[in-house]
Amino acid sequence: MEYPNQEEKQEEKAKDSKSVKQIEQDRENEKQTKKIVAESKNNPEDFNESTTEKLKGFNKTNEDAVQVVSQPEVISVLVNKQNKLPDHYSPKDLVYPNVRFIFSGNPEKKKMRKEAAMALEKMFAGAEKHGILLAGASGYRSQATQEILYGSYVRRDGKTAADRYSARPSHSEHQTGLAMDVSGITGKCAAMDCFGGSPEADWLAEHAYEYGFIVRYPKGKEHITGYQYEPWHMRYVGIEIATEIYEKDITLEEYYDKSIPVSGK
Repeated sequence: MEYPNQEEKQEEKAKDSKSVKQIEQDRENEKQTKKIVAESKNNPEDFNESTTEKLKGFNKTNEDAVQVVSQPEVISVLVNKQNKLPDHYSPKDLVYPNVRFIFSGNPEKKKMRKEAAMALEKMFAGAEKHGILLAGASGYRSQATQEILYGSYVRRDGKTAADRYSARPSHSEHQTGLAMDVSGITGKCAAMDCFGGSPEADWLAEHAYEYGFIVRYPKGKEHITGYQYEPWHMRYVGIEIATEIYEKDITLEEYYDKSIPVSGK
């Protein structure tokens, strides 16, 4: 499908579950929409632009409102549907983390930025001390690779559906070199819904922040992140920020929203 290399067949297999996942996500979208509308009815004075944006969240990619990230090398960089990386951006410090992977060889998707790779090694070692054996499934992706991936999903599922689970070129966290899709060592349920609730996913949800990682697309926050729940997608932001996000149960979007100073104050 999207990857020509033999070792990447596992990822192709994982993505074939999207039709079932889409049905489940549609139900979740409807639930979240009803919740937002109900809250606004109870507090009509609070129904403002923010509420409207929440309702648009899942498929919001207003190209006129997209901003190009000015400092893509910053560890805590926010990359999403409204914030894109510079064209053909590639980190200069990509390395191969010394951890297990569910495939062999040394393709680009094993790579991460050096700081994130070192943190990943520590996290995998920490998990193993608790009897949890983790493996990498997909790390860095170039803009060209993401373009192939996204294009294949659009052809298969349509743009609206693809935008709920796949980032457009230059909008992918994988291109930052700070994200890694994580799996158990067998590769079973890699990048699939069934990974959620597994011992590996539960451990990551409770301990990833200790190593500077967050579950980037948590359940119940789809209307904020714009993407469906992905318990396997680990994003490195550094221990301080990861701890705050974990303790407050917020997303990276929410972390930045509260950090933006009010004009005139």
